[in-house]
Amino acid sequence: MSSIQGKVAVVTGAASGIGREIAFELSRAGAKVAIADINLDGANAVAEAITEAGGEALGIAVDVTDEAAVNAGIESAVATLGPIDILVSNAGIQIVNPIESYAFADWKKMLAIHLDGAFLTTKAVLPHMYRDDGHGGSRGGVVIYMGSVHSHEASKLKAPYVTAKHGLLGLARVLAKEGGSRGVRSHVVCPGFVRTPLVDRQIPEQARELGISEEEVVKKVMLGQTVDGIFTTVEDVAQTVRFLAEFPSAALTGQSIVVSHGWYMQ
Repeated sequence: MSSIQGKVAVVTGAASGIGREIAFELSRAGAKVAIADINLDGANAVAEAITEAGGEALGIAVDVTDEAAVNAGIESAVATLGPIDILVSNAGIQIVNPIESYAFADWKKMLAIHLDGAFLTTKAVLPHMYRDDGHGGSRGGVVIYMGSVHSHEASKLKAPYVTAKHGLLGLARVLAKEGGSRGVRSHVVCPGFVRTPLVDRQIPEQARELGISEEEVVKKVMLGQTVDGIFTTVEDVAQTVRFLAEFPSAALTGQSIVVSHGWYMQ
C-alpha cells in the first residue's frame, strides 16, 4: 500500500498536460485529489475521469494569482476531501520574447502565475500541514513545486520564465528550513522539454524569433542537449512527483530533482 493512500492532494494547473497526469498518478497511489485550475470545466472533466477510474477527486476553480480565490479553493477542497497533505504547485504558462521587446505586462503576468501562485497556494495549505496531529506534533505534509531545467540554466527569449523558475528554488529551500520541524518537506521537480500543447505553441514562436526552422527548434533547441534526443514525458514527471510525495523522510527536502534525459546534470 502506498504511503499516500487516503492522503489529500491539491494539484494546480491540473486540467491538462503535466498537471493532469500528476493528478492521475497520485490518484493511482490512493490519494484523494483536488484538481485546481482556472478552467473549471476542464478541472471537472479530469475529476470525473479519475472518479470513473475508481479514485476520489474534486474539480475546483482557482486563479493562482488571486489570494482570495486561492484561499476559497483550498477551503473548498478541505471541506470535501479533508485537510491538505500534498500540494503540487504546477500552474504555469509561457510567453517568449527577447528582453528588449518583452512587454512589462507579460513579465508581471508570468511572475504572478509562477511565483505568486506558488507562494499563495503554499501559504493557504500550510495551516493544515502545521495543524496539531493530536500526538504532540504537527500533521506535516509535502509541497512540490514544478520547476524546470530553467531553474538551473537560461535560454534565450524566456527572461521571466527563467527568473521565476530560479525563484522557486529559493522558495522551496526557505520552506524546507521553516517547515522541517513541523514535518513539512519541499521539493522542486525540474523537467526538460515535455511535449505538451504549451511546448507545441513555443515551436513556431521560437522558430520565428530565432530565424530557424521548426525542425531545428525541436532538434537543436529543445532536444540538442539531451543524451538520447527524446522529450521528457508527462509520465516521467508524474512518477517523479509521486516518488517525492511518498518519500519517507526529510532526507531530500529542499532539493531539486532534474528530469530531463540528461539535458542538465547536477
